[in-house]
Amino acid sequence: QVQLVESGGGLVQAGDSLRLSCAASGRTFSPYVTAWFRQAPGKEREFVASINWGGNYLNYAGVTKGRFTISRDNAKNTVYLQMNSLTPEDTAVYYCAAGPTTATSERRFDYWGQGTQVTVFS
Repeated sequence: QVQLVESGGGLVQAGDSLRLSCAASGRTFSPYVTAWFRQAPGKEREFVASINWGGNYLNYAGVTKGRFTISRDNAKNTVYLQMNSLTPEDTAVYYCAAGPTTATSERRFDYWGQGTQVTVFS
């Protein structure tokens, strides 16, 4: 069993940056792929980015590529999402998920955090 806890969300102005963290406890992330998803009000949850255990496989959704960077520190059992040049369209609850998959479908992930709110105002 893996417990995931997100942190780092907040209220920021358009153009600002935030770094989200996802800390794992219980069983470690190994050998899972860890992903970030987000859900905006009234919309379905969508894939943002993912990274494998070794950090040599990275995948980004088109709308975030170039602005967001996913990384991990296995010694700390933590995965990060650095978000730059934020826009109001990035406003959502951001979720961390882990699973034995490189897929982008949320159904393929076994473990989920509770989410952290990111709100971007213009």
